[in-house]
This record gives sequence, C-alpha cells and structure tokens, in this order.
Amino acid sequence: MNESLPVSRAVDHGTAKLMPDIDRARAWLLTVDGAPQSYVDLDEPTHLEFEYARRLGHVLDVAGDPGAPLDVVHLGGGAMTLPRYLAVTRPGSRQDVVEADAGLAALVAEYLPLPAGAGVAVHTADARTWLEAAPDDSADVVVADVFGGSQVPAHLTTVGYVDEVARVLRGGGVYLANLADAAPFAFVGSQVATVGRRFAEPVLVAEPAVLRGRRFGNMVLAASDRALDVSALARAVAGDPFPARVEHGESLRRLVGDASPVHEATAVPSPLPPSGAFAIG
Repeated sequence: MNESLPVSRAVDHGTAKLMPDIDRARAWLLTVDGAPQSYVDLDEPTHLEFEYARRLGHVLDVAGDPGAPLDVVHLGGGAMTLPRYLAVTRPGSRQDVVEADAGLAALVAEYLPLPAGAGVAVHTADARTWLEAAPDDSADVVVADVFGGSQVPAHLTTVGYVDEVARVLRGGGVYLANLADAAPFAFVGSQVATVGRRFAEPVLVAEPAVLRGRRFGNMVLAASDRALDVSALARAVAGDPFPARVEHGESLRRLVGDASPVHEATAVPSPLPPSGAFAIG
C-alpha cells in the first residue's frame, strides 16, 4: 500500500497535485486543476494506467523493430509516463521531452525523478517553438500530448505545425497525437485532413463508444509516410481492458467526411470536454 502523502503546488499554468495510488506502492496520479494529466508507477514504468496512454504505447511498440532504440521527441511531458515506458521497452533510446510548464517539470523532477541513465533530456519551452528549432531528420517518432487546460492549443493543429513535424522526422518516421473530440468529429476530422497532407497512412484509435458518437473521449491519431502494422496494432488495442478499434483507409475517410486541413488563420483549440468528462474529485 502506498503511504506517501499527496502533494499540491501552484505551477505556471494552474495547481498541480500528485496523489498516491493506495493500491500500488510507488504509483502516482498527476492532475492539473482537477484534470488528470499522467499516471506513473515508479516500480513498474511499463504499467500504463490511462487507456489513451496504453494506446500510444501500442503504436510506439510497432513504430520500429521490437526492442530497438528510437530517437523520440515528446511534445508535452506531464509526469513523463511514455519516456519512462520507452526507456524500459526500448533501452538506449534518445528522448527529448518538451514541457511548457517549468513549475510542473520541476515538481515532477523533485518527486518523480527519472532513473539515472534513462536517456531523457527535458526542455522547458513551447512545443512548437522548440520543434521549429530542432534539426531536420533528427527523430524517429514525434509524440504530441499537449493540452492547455483540457484543450489542444490551436497552434499545434495547423498545416504549418505538421510541416515542422514532417521536417524533423526521418523517412519512415511516425507522428502520434493524443486528441479529444466527440461526434460529428469536426476537430479530429480536421486533424486527419491536416496530417494527411504530409503523411500517406493516417490511422485513428479510439473506443467504439466514442467512434459511434455516444460520448466525448480521447482519440489517438498516428501517421507515417509508410504503412504502419495496422493488424498488430488492432490486435493490441482489442486486447486492452477497454478495447479500442483502429480506423484507417476507407473507414477513416467515412468517419471524418470532407474535413479540410487547418491553416493558421482558422486554427482553433480542440473542443472543451463536457463538464466532468475528465475531472476528478
């Protein structure tokens, strides 16, 4: 049983809380202004508690040869759940984490430090600003999990942003984004269209209830200029405690309809979730 005490601290963009999980000895939930951000088990970093994190992990598992190290950029850090996961599942990986909230990064470093030799460099900067300064062809994977409050910021939704992602990725590289939306999927549809300008093989992973328009929820968008192993990904997400589905090709086109790419002048944040959708007490 975890007997650690909760921690609450004002950070740059709200109030962050670290709450111990009473069922796991060194596991913590991070929230910011009541919205859950990350879950980390320091003793078992491959344990991905949140369903969206597990789905991101499944895509990372098929992003390269099994166990092979990758060069990965994480836009959005939180409690560093995925960097910890990759440090174990793909040892030797070189990872850059970009977290805009310096206070949050300091809190995580103090209470949930990364293990020595994890190969993770943490940068406190705006995600797009950092990306625009990154070298060409320098990453195998770019993961975007950035929320301002409960919304994806508008400047991380555009054609110009995706162009920067594509520039930083090597050939065959993979872009991953954690998004949130509900039917009729105007926001996610616009993101599929935007990403589809530069990447030939977008796929979307979500729970059937979200895809059928029954509720608001997280949706993972993955894309590459090569075909991802959709069959392996579909098997992995179907076996989760809350099974998900992989939409690609014609089924994805039907889902998002005639959505258009997003340009700087028309960019808006992702939709606000319904009251109570992600908040916890």
